[in-house]
Parts: sequence; structure tokens; C-alpha cells
Amino acid sequence: MQTIHEETILELELSRQIHAACIWEVTARKIGNVHPLASFRNLHFTDFILSAGAIAPILCKTRKLGLGNAIFESVKTTKTSVGTNTNLGIILLFAPVAFANNGADLKNEMQKTIADISIEETKIIYDAIRLASPGGMGKEPQADINEVPTCTLLEAMRLAQDRDLIAKQYADGYSAIFNDAIPTLGGALEQLGCMEGAIIFTHLYLMGKYPDSLILRKCGANDAKESSERAKKVLEKQWPLKESGWAEFKELDRWLRMEGNKRNPGATADLIAVTLFIALRLGQISLPLTFPWSDGIENALRRTAPDF
Repeated sequence: MQTIHEETILELELSRQIHAACIWEVTARKIGNVHPLASFRNLHFTDFILSAGAIAPILCKTRKLGLGNAIFESVKTTKTSVGTNTNLGIILLFAPVAFANNGADLKNEMQKTIADISIEETKIIYDAIRLASPGGMGKEPQADINEVPTCTLLEAMRLAQDRDLIAKQYADGYSAIFNDAIPTLGGALEQLGCMEGAIIFTHLYLMGKYPDSLILRKCGANDAKESSERAKKVLEKQWPLKESGWAEFKELDRWLRMEGNKRNPGATADLIAVTLFIALRLGQISLPLTFPWSDGIENALRRTAPDF
């Protein structure tokens, strides 16, 4: 049994990891997303910075608060801080990771945590999702978010997994993270030697393998598929090692931003954030950051930055 001192130390470390993962994700200059050189009319880089600071002190206490309450309080605090939904996907993905007590058995603990969510706790999480008001949510014949849930969250996520990347992680034990994102991030770090480049590479890889579900909800299957195919093409052209890859990168970024934030690959960005959090919890990356941030790609990224 942990002492109060040990619990406090764990919470402080979790808070640092949560905050760092969120900051790293939004600071990396990923295609189509908000970052320091690219905001949207109603969604600014600073909104994400404030949101990261708002949720870290709450999610680090997920075991103490309970999963449902931690999610709801994180959404409520974000709403108070920035007045909009910047991070619902991150909150939903981070909570089971923060709840897990044993980093050495993280995946199994997360799966058990999700499986143990009761219908009563599911109701709290439904309330949190409604409070966040995510864009593009239509009416569903089963487990509709605007109705009182009659099944557990895991059952609801299984029903939604084909249309929502966040739901898919709950439904299949974060397989995209453990099987794809974590190994890709590690390989990119080894190859490129810088964290920002590795994050962008992993983001492109995930977009290419899993069409972004936020784009799917807002723009339809054709745009989601096109964004995925074009992300694959960027890597096929050997971004960031070749100029042809950078040309594809810039063109895809321009296309994604043509419709304001409708083609924002926000679900993939959420997967990146939880990948970083899990990598920190597993000890695969550490604080303070031991890799350079943007060594070797700084000038190229600035050349491809969108004009605002």
C-alpha cells in the first residue's frame, strides 16, 4: 500500500508527464493542426497551452477522483479556461493511462480500467462529452451521446469504433498506440535524432494508416480517405530527408487548411498526445527531454509554414 508521500510523488510525476505530452504535441508543427506558427480563426495555439495546464493537475489525480469524475472535471476546467473544446479526445485517452498504477503492466491495467467502467460512471462521462460539445457529432441509433446510456462505456465505444479513433482505442486496448505509434516514434527518434521531427513523422504515419475520424465527421469519407492517402505519399517521398517529401508536406498542409479547421486532423493529434504520455509512463522517453527539439529540420519547417 502506498504512503501519502508516495502518492503525492506519483501525482506530481504524472502531472509533469501529462503537461509535457500535451505541450510537445501542440508545439510540434504537424500538418493541418494548430501549432506555434499556425492557428485557426477561433482556435489558437495558446488555447492548447492553457488547456494543458488546466487538465494536468486533475488527471494526475484520476485514481483518487475516479475515472468519470476526472474526465468531467477536466472538461469543465478546460471550458472555464478557454471557453471551447480543445482537448476532449486527449482527456478521454489520457484518463485510463493516468489511472493505471503500474507502469510495468500499463497496457493490461488500462484495459482492465476501461472494462470496469460502470453504467453509472458512463453517465458521468456522457455528461462530460456533452459539455465539451465536440464538432460533427450526429445522432446514432445505439448509445447516442444525447441520450442516457443503457450500456457501459466499453460497449458504447465498441459500437462507435468504426467511425471514431478515440472509441477505437477504448474498444481494442489502444492497439494503434502500442502496435504502431510507439514503435514508429522510437524508430523516428533513432533515425532523425530530434523530437519534433519524430512527432511529425509519427503523425503522418498514423494519418496514413488510420483516416482521421474528425475529418470523417466534418467532411465525409472522401476527404478522410484523401487526407490519409496524401499523408502516406509524404512519407513515400521520404520526408524529411528529401526535397520531394517536403514539397508533398507543404501541399498537403495547404490543402488541409483550405477549409478553415474542417479538415483539421485533430483525432490523429489526440493519438499523438497519448502516445507521448504512454512513452513517458513506459520510460521510453524521459523528462527532462534528452533529444534535441528540432535539430536538422528547423529551417525546412519554417520554409513550409503556412502564411497567416
